Amino acid sequence: MEYMTESVTCTPGHILCCDCGVPISPNPANICVACLRSKVDISQGIPKQVSISFCKQCQRYFQPPGTWIQCALESRELLALCLKKIKAPLSKVRLVDASFVWTEPHSKRLKVKLTIQKEVMNGAILQQVFVVDYVVQPQMCGDCHRVEAKDFWKAVVQVRQKTLHKKTFYYLEQLILKYGMHQNTLRIKEIHDGLDFYYSSKQHAQKMVEFLQCTVPTRYKASQRLISQDIHSNTYNYKSTFSVEIVPICKDNVVCLSSKLAQSLGNMNQICVCIRVTSVIHLIDPNTLQVADIDGNTFWSHLFNSLCHPRQLEEFIVMDCSIVRDLKRSAGAGMISKKHTLGEVWVQKTSEMNTDKQYFCRTHLGHLLNPGDLVLGFDLANCNLNDEHVNKMKSDRIPDVVLIKKSYDRTKRQRRRNWKLKELAKERENMDADNERQYQDFLEDLEEDEAIRKNVNIYRDSTIPVESDTDDEGAPRISLAEMLEDLHISQDATGEEVLTLLQLFGTKSIISSRYANKLKNSSARGSKKNGAGVPIESLRITSRANERYFFLKGS
Repeated sequence: MEYMTESVTCTPGHILCCDCGVPISPNPANICVACLRSKVDISQGIPKQVSISFCKQCQRYFQPPGTWIQCALESRELLALCLKKIKAPLSKVRLVDASFVWTEPHSKRLKVKLTIQKEVMNGAILQQVFVVDYVVQPQMCGDCHRVEAKDFWKAVVQVRQKTLHKKTFYYLEQLILKYGMHQNTLRIKEIHDGLDFYYSSKQHAQKMVEFLQCTVPTRYKASQRLISQDIHSNTYNYKSTFSVEIVPICKDNVVCLSSKLAQSLGNMNQICVCIRVTSVIHLIDPNTLQVADIDGNTFWSHLFNSLCHPRQLEEFIVMDCSIVRDLKRSAGAGMISKKHTLGEVWVQKTSEMNTDKQYFCRTHLGHLLNPGDLVLGFDLANCNLNDEHVNKMKSDRIPDVVLIKKSYDRTKRQRRRNWKLKELAKERENMDADNERQYQDFLEDLEEDEAIRKNVNIYRDSTIPVESDTDDEGAPRISLAEMLEDLHISQDATGEEVLTLLQLFGTKSIISSRYANKLKNSSARGSKKNGAGVPIESLRITSRANERYFFLKGS
């Protein structure tokens, strides 16, 4: 006898809904989706609209009870903050998933799609998806209140430099802008001898002091004054003051070192020229091209001052210039500058052209000077030098003239300058007419010194056409490759301007194509509004007994 083998197909049985009698697949509740939807709403008690506070000044959100946090749109931090607003109702259900629903940035709305589960009748687990709408309400935080009041501060950093020129301050201002050290300041006040930075906390002031110590040679003193105290809670309210003093040496200053310090730096001459001030003082000997770096601790241990201030600079004309090829170095000599060339020049003051008086000197500008060029320098032979180190030197060791830099036509340089710098938003008082001339000197130093330009953000000025890197006189200029674009990013209702900016600079890859399409179609999306009721998108019933899943889709 042969048995016929046939494939046995199992078809699931159907039962009738206990309420409406519609045939359905068996499930623990024995009820259809429509009836279950009308009887059970597991999202009941969870608010569908919640308000959240946002400070427009500092771009922070309020986190109860008294904390303001920085959160980016659609970030994990912002999602956690939104869920904490409905933490109590969510404790009665199981949260499965939470994600943002895209909204227009200007709509003042945040939408979060939640997926929750809860056990209902007969041990069945019901899953439901709904959207919670968060209304962003503007509210100014306490820190911004104090900033707007303009009279509240807990710490102040007083930066001072006892010098007539502000080149170091202009350089320091650019460093502060580049590294964003001005973001925590309540206000910045400019006075005659320096700047005052006001802060709402002592920690921010200490961070600023540490930044200053890393960028320029300084020393500081800290003090505090008791404002109020609470003897019951043992709390004290202080106002702290940090007095920071920058070394009184600027670029292009002529200094006279002590004999002990000059000997420790490689037996260099005592009369030196300051070519740069960064985290250390960079000096060069115009007679031997020997260079040395002096940090803040060394300066305060062996004090020296500037012999001449910038207003004493005089204009000379080069009569003859010759390059010194072979230079005998003394024993123990230090490093020699490779960027400069030693030259012997005969110069004459432009104010004494009707005489035949000329001066002979050595200079570190041999690679720049030619007969007939104009050069700026200090006349030490006819200057009254009041310095203790100079008084101890022999007269034959003091040069007659110290040349500082080559002179160019300032008017032409200003007209062809196709770049600009940003400035700090500071309060000014007792403005000096000489400040503009000092600022132009600083801009010229940036054009001449590449080492300083590396630490400064230089922006292209679109109002001036781009020309060659050097003009007819050979004055140094900043190349276009060293400039940055000064961007002002703004966004309209459709987000078109942001998308165009991303495509322009090739950074569209940082956003997904889906988000780019949302930016393009944001205006169309904004016109569509959800209905008053939040429909249930999907329901899932799970049986704990045999781990069988039944997916019920609503009509």
